Amino acid sequence: MHTDSLGNPVSVGDAASVRLLDDFVMGFIACEARAANVLSAAQDTSPIVQAYCAALHMFAESRDAVANARPFIARAQSGAARATPRERRFIAAVAAWVAGDIAQAIRLHQEQAREFPRDLASLKLGQYHCFNTGDCPGMLRLALAVLPAAADVPYVHGMAAFGYEQCHLMREAETSARRAIAMCRKEPWAHHGLAHVMLTEGRLGEGLAFMQGVSDTWTDLNSFMVTHNWWHVALFLIDLGRDAEALAVYDDEVWGVVKAYSQDQIGAASLLARFELAGIDVGERWQDLADHLVQRLDDHVLPFLDLQYLYGLARAGRPQADTLLRNIEAFAPRAPASTRAAWQHVGVPAAQGLRAHARGDHAGAIEGLGLALPRLIEIGGSHAQRDLFEQVYLDALVRCGTATALAGAQGILQQQLNGQPESLRLRRQNAAVYRALGLPATSGTPAPA
Repeated sequence: MHTDSLGNPVSVGDAASVRLLDDFVMGFIACEARAANVLSAAQDTSPIVQAYCAALHMFAESRDAVANARPFIARAQSGAARATPRERRFIAAVAAWVAGDIAQAIRLHQEQAREFPRDLASLKLGQYHCFNTGDCPGMLRLALAVLPAAADVPYVHGMAAFGYEQCHLMREAETSARRAIAMCRKEPWAHHGLAHVMLTEGRLGEGLAFMQGVSDTWTDLNSFMVTHNWWHVALFLIDLGRDAEALAVYDDEVWGVVKAYSQDQIGAASLLARFELAGIDVGERWQDLADHLVQRLDDHVLPFLDLQYLYGLARAGRPQADTLLRNIEAFAPRAPASTRAAWQHVGVPAAQGLRAHARGDHAGAIEGLGLALPRLIEIGGSHAQRDLFEQVYLDALVRCGTATALAGAQGILQQQLNGQPESLRLRRQNAAVYRALGLPATSGTPAPA
């Protein structure tokens, strides 16, 4: 029996298919575009090949993804009897994903991590689901479960690093990320994890220098990974007040790789929003993005995605923002059981608040986002990504201008500035709030280190 590069037996007889299957496994955990090569073996009825093809279709995160994946997962299930036990569980996990039962998919990936710890494609997919449901400890548990058996693989340390970071364990996250990079300098997920650590800890100049210093390795990656790492570069530039450079990163590296892809779209939307919240004029950039977002009105794959589609449409002045909001409100009560609460109690009020903010209704933004923020983790995304919604809420408080709103803004801003004293963006925003409160602007400025 053949094995993949990680030593896992695979029930594939054709050597050419084995190579393509291996492209999926290693490409997936390395965030490389070659993962899609397995689609070239789609005519191979081997169950695991069909399951990998189904997973690739699901990663499109579009309204067509499930329909496109179903024939592949059906073929995988029909042939599961000739698959290995490891492959059968992976097939079952993908089938649960296609059926919308994310909780069951996560359980299966957890079992796989314990019993077949070198199935790192399963680990990566399990972390993806935990990430999308806000289960940060689950992400870390998965990585730690496989570490004893897969410590020789740099990508495992990168996955552990992100799990640690999302659990606020910064020292452990940095240690794991640096170990991954020492083993393989081209480890973009570890770069990404370390960028999160440095942003969270306010090491802005260091973070920018680090990311720019490893950016030469961001080649042959999938569009999400390359655009998302440049997205992190742009975040550092915004906070450091290097506005023109940040806009250039958006134009040259973030928007335009695969404009039809969900993750590229939300990366662009969130970055344009952050530009505007920092006082940077984005010109007509919303319009080009909105031309692609109008295709997303019926997707409802993840509330985290829909919220950013909606904000982009609203900022572009597109009437489809109203359509998407109505669709979100209608979908939430009938969402799959494992994500229904997130749609109803976070997605709906956040969507209402975001549309209100985009149209200058600051009281409406405060009301909607105020309801959503305490449970925001339930819609997934990273701390850095969800920070956008808090920034919008903060902006609404400041623009509302009442004493109560300004007092709330001061409390949020000052804590942020205490953690990121290098941020010129936060210094400017904080000074404006202190002036509005009748306090000396220097009151909220941390002393130089």
